[in-house]
Amino acid sequence: MFHSDRGKEFDNQLIDEILEAFGITRSLSQAGCPYDNAVAESTYRAFKIEFVYQETFQSLEELALKTKDYVHWW
Repeated sequence: MFHSDRGKEFDNQLIDEILEAFGITRSLSQAGCPYDNAVAESTYRAFKIEFVYQETFQSLEELALKTKDYVHWW
Protein backbone atom coordinates (compact mmCIF):
# COMPACT_ATOMS: atom_id res chain seq x y z
CA MET A 1 0.00 0.00 0.00
CA PHE A 2 1.34 3.41 -1.00
CA HIS A 3 -0.64 6.26 0.58
CA SER A 4 0.00 9.90 -0.21
CA ASP A 5 -1.70 13.23 -0.60
CA ARG A 6 -2.76 14.41 -4.03
CA GLY A 7 0.42 16.37 -4.75
CA LYS A 8 1.41 16.21 -8.41
CA GLU A 9 4.68 14.50 -7.48
CA PHE A 10 2.65 11.47 -6.31
CA ASP A 11 -0.44 11.60 -8.54
CA ASN A 12 1.04 11.05 -11.98
CA GLN A 13 1.45 8.41 -14.69
CA LEU A 14 5.09 7.54 -13.88
CA ILE A 15 4.27 6.74 -10.25
CA ASP A 16 1.25 4.71 -11.43
CA GLU A 17 3.49 2.62 -13.70
CA ILE A 18 6.11 2.02 -10.99
CA LEU A 19 3.52 0.98 -8.41
CA GLU A 20 1.84 -1.33 -10.92
CA ALA A 21 5.18 -2.92 -11.87
CA PHE A 22 5.81 -3.82 -8.23
CA GLY A 23 2.20 -4.82 -7.49
CA ILE A 24 1.72 -1.98 -4.99
CA THR A 25 -1.76 -0.61 -4.35
CA ARG A 26 -2.16 3.18 -4.47
CA SER A 27 -4.16 5.13 -1.91
CA LEU A 28 -4.69 8.89 -2.25
CA SER A 29 -6.12 11.17 0.40
CA GLN A 30 -9.44 12.82 -0.33
CA ALA A 31 -9.30 16.11 -2.20
CA GLY A 32 -9.63 19.09 0.12
CA CYS A 33 -9.24 16.98 3.26
CA PRO A 34 -5.78 17.53 4.79
CA TYR A 35 -6.66 15.45 7.85
CA ASP A 36 -7.10 12.35 5.67
CA ASN A 37 -3.31 12.04 5.44
CA ALA A 38 -2.55 12.88 9.09
CA VAL A 39 -1.56 9.34 10.10
CA ALA A 40 0.87 9.01 7.19
CA GLU A 41 2.40 12.42 7.91
CA SER A 42 2.76 11.62 11.62
CA THR A 43 4.33 8.23 10.91
CA TYR A 44 6.83 9.72 8.45
CA ARG A 45 7.72 12.47 10.94
CA ALA A 46 8.41 9.90 13.67
CA PHE A 47 10.51 7.84 11.25
CA LYS A 48 12.66 10.85 10.38
CA ILE A 49 13.13 12.03 13.98
CA GLU A 50 13.67 8.61 15.58
CA PHE A 51 15.67 6.97 12.80
CA VAL A 52 16.86 9.01 9.83
CA TYR A 53 18.33 11.94 11.78
CA GLN A 54 19.98 9.58 14.30
CA GLU A 55 21.82 7.28 11.89
CA THR A 56 24.70 7.33 9.44
CA PHE A 57 24.80 4.78 6.64
CA GLN A 58 27.95 3.56 4.91
CA SER A 59 26.12 1.74 2.09
CA LEU A 60 22.70 1.10 0.61
CA GLU A 61 22.82 -2.40 2.07
CA GLU A 62 23.33 -0.99 5.57
CA LEU A 63 20.49 1.48 5.01
CA ALA A 64 18.18 -1.34 3.89
CA LEU A 65 19.10 -3.55 6.85
CA LYS A 66 18.74 -0.80 9.46
CA THR A 67 15.46 0.37 7.92
CA LYS A 68 14.10 -3.17 8.04
CA ASP A 69 15.16 -3.49 11.69
CA TYR A 70 13.55 -0.15 12.57
CA VAL A 71 10.26 -0.99 10.85
CA HIS A 72 10.18 -4.40 12.55
CA TRP A 73 10.82 -2.75 15.93
CA TRP A 74 8.21 -0.03 15.34
